[in-house]
Amino acid sequence: MAVFKGRSRESWPEYLANLPSMFVRSIFRHNYPNNDVDRSEIIFKNFFLHFHPVKCHKHSLDPFYTLGLGAITTSLFLLLVFTGIVLMFYYIPAEDRAYVIMKDWQDTTPFAMMYRNMHRWSAHMMVLFVFLHMSRVFYTGSYKGPRRFNWVIGVILMVLTLLLSFTGYLLPWDQLAFWAITVGANIAGYVPNLPGFEYNVNRVMLIASTSVGQDALIRFYVFHVALLPLLAGTLIGVHFWRIRKDGGLSRPPDKIRPDPYRVIQRSDTKESFAPGVKRTYGLMELVRGTCPTVDKGPYNFVFTWPHLLRAELVAFMFTLVLVLGLSFIDAPLEEPADPTKPTNPSKAPWYFLGLQEMVAYNAFWGGVAIPGGIVLGLMLIPYLDRNPHGSGVWFHRSRYLAIFLYTTFMVWQALLIIIGTYFRGANWGWIWPWTENFARH
Repeated sequence: MAVFKGRSRESWPEYLANLPSMFVRSIFRHNYPNNDVDRSEIIFKNFFLHFHPVKCHKHSLDPFYTLGLGAITTSLFLLLVFTGIVLMFYYIPAEDRAYVIMKDWQDTTPFAMMYRNMHRWSAHMMVLFVFLHMSRVFYTGSYKGPRRFNWVIGVILMVLTLLLSFTGYLLPWDQLAFWAITVGANIAGYVPNLPGFEYNVNRVMLIASTSVGQDALIRFYVFHVALLPLLAGTLIGVHFWRIRKDGGLSRPPDKIRPDPYRVIQRSDTKESFAPGVKRTYGLMELVRGTCPTVDKGPYNFVFTWPHLLRAELVAFMFTLVLVLGLSFIDAPLEEPADPTKPTNPSKAPWYFLGLQEMVAYNAFWGGVAIPGGIVLGLMLIPYLDRNPHGSGVWFHRSRYLAIFLYTTFMVWQALLIIIGTYFRGANWGWIWPWTENFARH
């Protein structure tokens, strides 16, 4: 070993032997997280983990409290990004080629049908789990206090999820997709038009033309693969960051155990910390035995590594297994889109069937006023709810009225979807599912 400026320098064999560990250290910049310091550093210094807190409450890890709905929804989004990128390698957004490429690809390329099935069912599941996650947050009162604006971000993410699924619905360019998007475009046309325009501006902005065609396919493709995923990914990051900054997931009040060694701070003691900051230091031990603590932190917090990350991995693996199981069910692909052969009935995607059912009664109220009022009302919930109790508690007794109203709303929407799916036939007429006239949807 040579000496360099008074310090010993490794020989070339020693240097080459240490290269692997040097390479690993250049990436992670910390030791394996098997102690408290490294468990903290892995969160602070890792770009992908930095939106996590160093510690999380044990209650946040309870699967019976959170049901893992947020983690499952995020996992579905990641699977959609991965499978969507795979599909982009083969797809061409051209009116005369989109259907042919999808058909040939799934019939000739190995695992192509599996990727398409995973993408299709993940999209539908993400819509479902977004609503389930939002309902969980509502029923536990987790939108109260500092989490008000994060609820608003969640509502915006719900709308983006619907738009992501809706724009991707057209890309196979078959009869089912073409006429479903035509129905959606017609609903958008019920928004009052701006004065001075011959055509409905809202409808034209959506499909880039007066009818669904090549321009609509290009626009939906750009929305689906670029604009909407970028917005959704950004807001998901902000959503997680706000959870961290707002004190973690909401939870019931901690049951504080008596601490015989706790020192009660005198009321006349000068405050040396910023308001709200907890003292977590202990007094130096001068003699053998137990030392008192000053404002000791809650005992029921654990390090994010490995507890929370392990729970997130379990949620992701559960989601992956579920999606892989659904991939054995082939996603629908009907005949090529033909504007001259309308389907009867033409139905929107299932998550917009409630909207289509309301439009059948009144175009403006069902297609514009009520849906807009619903989205606005959902955003205003945390600001209109003046009840200070029930944050972090499932079905708190002081929130029975709010819970009843929200449940009534969700049941009403579910009934509209069921009616539109199973009880509407040709010309949107009423049918019974068990009859021969039951329409395919």
